[in-house]
Amino acid sequence: MQTHVYLSIAGENRIAIYTFDVSDGSIELQENINVSGSPGPLALSPCGNYLYAGLRSSREIASFHIDEETKRLSHLRTVQLDADTCYIATDKTGNFLLSAYYGAGKVTVHTIGDDKTVQGEPIQTVETDIHAHCIETDASNRYAFVPHTTPRNAVYQFRFDERTGMLTQNPVGNLNPGAPIGPRHFCFHPSKPILYFSNEQGSSVSAYTLREGDTPGILVDLQEDLSTLPADFEEDNTCAQIHVDPHGKFLYVSNRGHDSIAGFAIDEDDGKLSPIGHQPTEPTPRVFNIDGTGNFLFVGGQGSGRLATYRINRETGVLSPLANYAVGESPMWVLFL
Repeated sequence: MQTHVYLSIAGENRIAIYTFDVSDGSIELQENINVSGSPGPLALSPCGNYLYAGLRSSREIASFHIDEETKRLSHLRTVQLDADTCYIATDKTGNFLLSAYYGAGKVTVHTIGDDKTVQGEPIQTVETDIHAHCIETDASNRYAFVPHTTPRNAVYQFRFDERTGMLTQNPVGNLNPGAPIGPRHFCFHPSKPILYFSNEQGSSVSAYTLREGDTPGILVDLQEDLSTLPADFEEDNTCAQIHVDPHGKFLYVSNRGHDSIAGFAIDEDDGKLSPIGHQPTEPTPRVFNIDGTGNFLFVGGQGSGRLATYRINRETGVLSPLANYAVGESPMWVLFL
């Protein structure tokens, strides 16, 4: 079966669309979409028919329609921002786009109109602190979390109103790790109320349970600071992205410095992690993703301009190299459709 994968090629101001064969993991360039600035974060609408792109150098968000048959992109609208966004995500209704701003230290909420485009001025701006790196709502669409790397070193915890799009800070405040580990990105377990965070400065992962009951919507420690590095590695390293496979069996984190993907098995009962090893990969593996079948993992080498592809062993989680493709200068996002 053929599907598609989209790559942000930041150094060349284009979004590359590849066909992807899920039988063997092979890809082939279909077309390039030129954009007005360096593309970074990409996000799909919940219906899967629209794509949103954060254009960092031009401080814009572009909205595209995805052709149902060919998966080609048709540009619909671009809105101007007052800062560059490093992460974007729709809420679960698809009516709002949430954005995090690393340098500006804030998050915003934009309305997504009836035409499925991101509308002009944000309906809300929340000043947080520098290095706001990610924002997502949980499966219930009632809570949102915003990790900040050092020096703030905190996860801001919000309640989200899906009727109005408004964020309000959870009354209990923020999650403040005891060590300067620098939470950067996070992902949700597909079936458990558990969030996993990559820690940029700590070169580690942390797991938290999303609490309900008397103090709903806050994160409670489940497993802290599990290293993403081999015990004998002593050079500089920072973690970047983190993803769970769609079956909830394995978790992966990218290491920049060690230049590897660290793998972890997820306990099917309590959601805790245990290391399964490291796969060497492209220089500066800032971005990667896992396809919808859970069989393939693709890594973009920011330092090499190449995409490395791997098959995931569904029993062990170990990555087996498949191919390596020259994709262009500074790949900054990998998105499967």
